[in-house]
Amino acid sequence: MRALLDTHALLWWLRKDARFSARARAVVTDPSSELLFSVAGAWEIAIKCALGQLTLAVDPATYVTTQLQINGIRALSIELAHALAVYSLPQHHKDPFDRLLVAQAVVERVPIITGDPQIGLYGVQVIW
Repeated sequence: MRALLDTHALLWWLRKDARFSARARAVVTDPSSELLFSVAGAWEIAIKCALGQLTLAVDPATYVTTQLQINGIRALSIELAHALAVYSLPQHHKDPFDRLLVAQAVVERVPIITGDPQIGLYGVQVIW
């Protein structure tokens, strides 16, 4: 199964946070899963670290690239089609990062691994 990890889902999984659901854990740890992590998520992590809202053991560039490599997660670039697909989304969510993730999931036809209940309002498949 191909699936797109939301930013908080990646962080919770890596930190073994109890908020990470058993269903999401099963998908993430399944060797047949192809996991994607949006460049938008890396951007969000960098911004939150710079603002002091997120603390990592190493700088964001090292953390994200290392964790993606170690865990076999593919970075999903932001394509023109992804950015433009945001236009057609209803205004369920104000967070631009989440709106872009939804657009990417729609364009790429993949579910999103997320604990954010608002994401499901867009009609994309949510794994949680």
